[in-house]
Amino acid sequence: MADVKHFDPEAVLEEVVRLFWRRGMAPTGIQDVVTATGVSRSSLYAAFGGRRELHRAALERYVERWSAPAFRDLAEDGRGLPAIAAFFDGLIEARCSGEYARWGRTVVNAHAGAENADPDVQDVLDRHHERLRAAMRTALTTAADHGQLAPGINPETTADALALLAYGVNVRSRAGADAPSLRATVDGVLSALSE
Repeated sequence: MADVKHFDPEAVLEEVVRLFWRRGMAPTGIQDVVTATGVSRSSLYAAFGGRRELHRAALERYVERWSAPAFRDLAEDGRGLPAIAAFFDGLIEARCSGEYARWGRTVVNAHAGAENADPDVQDVLDRHHERLRAAMRTALTTAADHGQLAPGINPETTADALALLAYGVNVRSRAGADAPSLRATVDGVLSALSE
């Protein structure tokens, strides 16, 4: 086992992100983290604090590395509804094929797990949700400016609905839903928004 002076905390945190992402926080004990990283329990505690602090650090890392770039790309895209469609296409692709298929999403796993009772975890989840909503709202406002939205569509409330749809895609993909069925659902929602 590596001791605290002989391991790269950043590399270990990346491995912990993957472990919690794949398995979820609640069923993943500290021994699972020790086994996955090869770092002793005492060294993990010395570097990160307890299991709770390690989970929060992994959740924050996931949000910054995976979620924030996708949200930034969506908000800066400038195409309106096509940008939202591209966001969902990327999400479905990532969740249904490749290395991370069926892993769900660390944030969704945290929303659904007992760890969401932790106020620090809840704060990370709330900030993540607001960033997702803000990106959706920006894309919807752009869509409205381009005349792409049907009359009566409110970008603010619709941003909430689309954020919930994104969470749903993650949950359903983890449960085994295939890409075509998820795309059909997203396409149906987006077509109901369009002019």
